[in-house]
Amino acid sequence: ATLAPYREVPHSGMRKIVASRLTLSKQTIPHFYLSIDCELDNLLSLRKDLNSRSDDYKLSVNDFIIRAAAFVLAKVPAINVRWTDTAMHQLSSIDIAVAVAMEGGLITPIIREADQKGLAEISVEMKDLATRGREGKLMPEEYQGGSFTISNLGMFGIKDFGAIINPPQVAIMAVGAGQKQPVVRDGAVAIATVMACTLSCDHRAVDGAVGATFLKAFKGFIEEPLTMM
Repeated sequence: ATLAPYREVPHSGMRKIVASRLTLSKQTIPHFYLSIDCELDNLLSLRKDLNSRSDDYKLSVNDFIIRAAAFVLAKVPAINVRWTDTAMHQLSSIDIAVAVAMEGGLITPIIREADQKGLAEISVEMKDLATRGREGKLMPEEYQGGSFTISNLGMFGIKDFGAIINPPQVAIMAVGAGQKQPVVRDGAVAIATVMACTLSCDHRAVDGAVGATFLKAFKGFIEEPLTMM
C-alpha cells in the first residue's frame, strides 16, 4: 500500500525531550490513579471578593489550587519525596511545578517554596512564569526539579483526565473544569460547581492510602478556602 502524502515536520528539541521523559515515565513508573470531586462555590465567592478589593492582582482558581496543594504537601510529606533505587529522598522544600502549554510542547515552571507564599504572590509569580515560559525565556532552574506537578485543563472544558508523572517526582494532579451539576445535600438535590481532580501516583513510593489522604485534605482546603488563608 502506498503511504498517504505528508509533509515532514522535524522534531524540535523540546518535543524530543518531552517524548523521552514521558516514555521513560510510562515504561518505568507503576502509575495508579485516584479521583475526587471538589465543590468550588465557596472558593469562587472568596475569589470574587478578594479580586474586587485590589487591582494589584487577579487571582485565578489555579492560584488557589497551587496554594492548597502546597498546604497539603506540608501535611502529607510522604508525597513530597523522590524515589531512588536505594532510598527515598524526603524533600526539604515544597516546590510546585505547573504545566503550561506552549508552541510545540509544554513546560513546567516551578513555584519554589509555595507553602511560604500568599495567594497574591503565587498569582503574580505564576503569571510571570507562564508568560516567559510561552516565550521560551525561562532559565533552566525555573523549570527543572520541583517536587509535585499540577496539570490543569479546566480552561479547555475537560471534565477529568489522568496525567503522566514527571520523573523523578512521584505524583501529579490533573485538574478538570468546574462544572455546575446536581449534588445531594441532606437528602435534597442542590446545584454545585464541581471540579474533578485525579492524582497519579508512583506506586513504588506512594501507597493508595497516602494518595487518598492527600486528596481528602486537598478537597478540604478547596471546599473551605478560608482555612488556607
